[in-house]
Amino acid sequence: MVLILFGFWLLLEGRVDLEIALVGLALSGAIYLFAWRALGYQPKREWAYIRRLPALIRYVGWLIAEVFRSGWAVIRLIWSPRLVAQPRLTSFRTRLHSRSGRVVLANSITMTPGTITVDIRGDRFLVHCLDTDFSEGLGGGMEERIAKVEAPRKGEVDA
Repeated sequence: MVLILFGFWLLLEGRVDLEIALVGLALSGAIYLFAWRALGYQPKREWAYIRRLPALIRYVGWLIAEVFRSGWAVIRLIWSPRLVAQPRLTSFRTRLHSRSGRVVLANSITMTPGTITVDIRGDRFLVHCLDTDFSEGLGGGMEERIAKVEAPRKGEVDA
């Protein structure tokens, strides 16, 4: 955190000399100590977030690809005279344990065209699908990718 604060200081300052660097380091250290003592900042938590960052980046890239792929499927369904939409409500249970993980899963399902998360009750999701084919991939790959980004449960070792 000190390095990030110091880098931000240098970015805002616009020039670097010894005096500016020393003042920036002193202020960065003071802010770090304040955050640690008064705000309950924990460096372990920060490192846990940094370790999960590559999984988050992979998930966002995968989600963007899924949005385009399902968007193309919806376009084909709407424009093809041979294909007939068969809407359906389906439910499934999730293995995600944190509330934030479940919210990310619900929002990710809703972001992909052709599916809408209607309700969440505990670990059960109710999803409306524009076509029965769209219900095949619910939970599965998306849920596994979110689990890799999700914070570990209390008492578990962060891998």
